[in-house]
Amino acid sequence: MAAHKDFLSIDRWSTEELRAVLELAKEQKPLARKHALPHTLPNRVLACVFAKPSLRTRVSFEVAMRQLGGETLFITDKEIGMGTRESVYDVAKVMSRFCDGIMIRWFDDDEVVQLAEHATVPVVNGLTDLTHPCQVMSDILTVEEHLGNIEGKTVCMVGDGNNLANSWLNAAMRFPFNFVLACPEGYLPDEGIVRRAEAAGASFMITHDPQEGIEGAHVIYSDAFYSMGQEEEAIKRRKDFAPFQITSDLLTGAHEDHIVMHCLPAHRGEEITDEVMDGPHSVVFDEAENRLHAQRAILSTLIK
Repeated sequence: MAAHKDFLSIDRWSTEELRAVLELAKEQKPLARKHALPHTLPNRVLACVFAKPSLRTRVSFEVAMRQLGGETLFITDKEIGMGTRESVYDVAKVMSRFCDGIMIRWFDDDEVVQLAEHATVPVVNGLTDLTHPCQVMSDILTVEEHLGNIEGKTVCMVGDGNNLANSWLNAAMRFPFNFVLACPEGYLPDEGIVRRAEAAGASFMITHDPQEGIEGAHVIYSDAFYSMGQEEEAIKRRKDFAPFQITSDLLTGAHEDHIVMHCLPAHRGEEITDEVMDGPHSVVFDEAENRLHAQRAILSTLIK
């Protein structure tokens, strides 16, 4: 596999390279569960930079690095002031002298790209307002554990054309599955990513009818109707997204052997009902666990 300095978005890696990460995750997972994973990154330190609070991103990256024999640092945006107190360039150069890798959960995607351009150690995108690639890699791992190879499957995301929808579109450029986004009007994914997906020949469809989107789908994917930084829009979004709640009735149109996924945190009773979230088709907590396994494989691949 060709060396890659960073993991910023799924479409920046080839299908073969992404597949190698998924296969490594599958190999490592049973060993990690038995506490038998080799320490391949001893004395390595991963800086974990957060401008947004997190449960899964923080815990999964910290545990992953420790399982590989390394250490982590938890750093907030207030401590480094990247882009305000210090330039992105200076932060990148200084952190590269201290650490062996940087994971960053940030708002501005352009600043993360700049950080990677100037850093001399690998940078992993733990989430930006534009994309959430580690989540979708974990999701693909989950799909393949429950349904076999993702090839030919239909993934329907019901909700916002947000960073997750953008990352699913990026994934559809690299893997042979069908992606459907069922979203309200006015909540479309990033135009540039849509254009690239079209140019790449990705199989995808955008609809404003959740029943049409779910028809025959193997994977039903949910996310919050509003995310961090969108609290002021919450009232309007609840109204606009109300018809897009995932209920048992809505799922009657899905494939018989479908699975239900949610990236969490979930607002139960808003975008998804308790009945579905805790139902027999839900793999939500398998999906959450796989953040650990997919991200550990990414770190194993990048950090030397």
